[in-house]
Amino acid sequence: MTGSLMIQGTGSNVGKSMLVAGLCRAARRRGLSVAPFKPQNMSNNAAVTADGGEIGRAQALQAMACGLPLHTDMNPVLLKPETDVGAQVIVQGKRLTTARARDYYKLKPQLLERVLESYARLRVAHDLVIVEGAGSPAEVNLRRGDIANMGFARAAGVPVVLAGDIDRGGVIAQIVGTQAVIDPADAVLIKGFLINKFRGDPALFDDGYHMIESRTGWRGFGVAPWFPGAWKLPAEDALDLDAPRRASGLHVVCLCLSRIANFDDLDPLAQEPGVRLTMLGPGRAIPGDADVVILPGTKSTRGDLAFLRAQGWEGDLAAHLRRGGYVLGICGGYQMLGRRVADPDGIEGDAGEDAGLSLLDIDTVMTADKRLIEVQAVHAASGAGFRGYEIHIGRSEGPDRARPFAHVAGIPEGAVSVSGRVQGSYLHGMFRDDAFRAAWLADFGIASMAGYDAGVETTLDALADHLEEHLDVGGLLELAGRPLASAASG
Repeated sequence: MTGSLMIQGTGSNVGKSMLVAGLCRAARRRGLSVAPFKPQNMSNNAAVTADGGEIGRAQALQAMACGLPLHTDMNPVLLKPETDVGAQVIVQGKRLTTARARDYYKLKPQLLERVLESYARLRVAHDLVIVEGAGSPAEVNLRRGDIANMGFARAAGVPVVLAGDIDRGGVIAQIVGTQAVIDPADAVLIKGFLINKFRGDPALFDDGYHMIESRTGWRGFGVAPWFPGAWKLPAEDALDLDAPRRASGLHVVCLCLSRIANFDDLDPLAQEPGVRLTMLGPGRAIPGDADVVILPGTKSTRGDLAFLRAQGWEGDLAAHLRRGGYVLGICGGYQMLGRRVADPDGIEGDAGEDAGLSLLDIDTVMTADKRLIEVQAVHAASGAGFRGYEIHIGRSEGPDRARPFAHVAGIPEGAVSVSGRVQGSYLHGMFRDDAFRAAWLADFGIASMAGYDAGVETTLDALADHLEEHLDVGGLLELAGRPLASAASG
């Protein structure tokens, strides 16, 4: 019989995604065919699947931990916020609609059916499915129609373990309080708890740990210390970006747009010893010592174009270029670099047109057709081949397209200014490719550290070792219905 286990959290950002990734790798090393699953995710950081769909980036990392290709069943509902009150609704990899928060709740009954379909297919195909919740089951005001936490767990009959984050404080109240406010019928499905992100000597928390066990009657599955290698794994939440701060090296500055998307494009650069990466937040000027400024992807190009201007970054970019700096726009950032961005049908918001930054001689028109595809490309300047993916709406044309950034199947892609110091491309994931990254950094006189994907694999093994050492992984597998006595060697 296929086993299943759901990790829910006492709140957002308690480390559920990383816990699931580590448990997936641990289960795989114990000889199980294991798959990740998240019923509903909200993130603008998405990955393209082999069948032309999209899922949350966290599920892509978890699939890597399982040794599986990406599949839309791993994250059947993906919400991609476009405004403060509305989001694009992706169902089993494809755009269904754009809905305001209040209207989304009307969709949930039909979405639960699709969620259970995807879950059922994974259960048939694998020995074990490890499920990640979203937010917190303690948000009881959202319980009606819930498909992300206890609503799914009850519909699918999946045992739940609740994860609390001790780093933010109040973990006893987080866990005991969750039991106090949720429906008793939901509480029955919660079989235990674990503590995550502990710093210092875990023995100092023994009294608190036993107090949680006594107050809830739930079984404790251990205390996991802070995992120091977390920054080496692709992050899904922009708040998780915590690159090492270096005092020297090629200074790459990424503008943290309000709807930043697919920012994991920069993870490989963050790990390069010769690169100093700054994720520049709102209200801060672009540093005068920046060598390269990156305009990343965004879920709302025109909205973030206005946001960029409100920070004063348009003038900063002009000054940066006068100093001899370089600019790279990726996807939505590429669109912003042009002369205009038009959305005649209101696909990303209100219909209309805005002037771009006019740093590239191109124009972009938004279209209903969304391009989702993995590609093999060749970097025009260096000849380096690389793998990447496209995940965007809109088409860009103009004279600077005569100088492409890359070629895909022999067709020019992207654009480069006459000076060569402003470049744009729709291709995500380019820096993940060791050959491309080495060639790109070599243009700036920087030697690259090869092996990004290999480094992620090594870090996933280290994460599994970490959880095996500090959590009762065997007990968690028994709870899931897959009792195996010990871990295989990594």
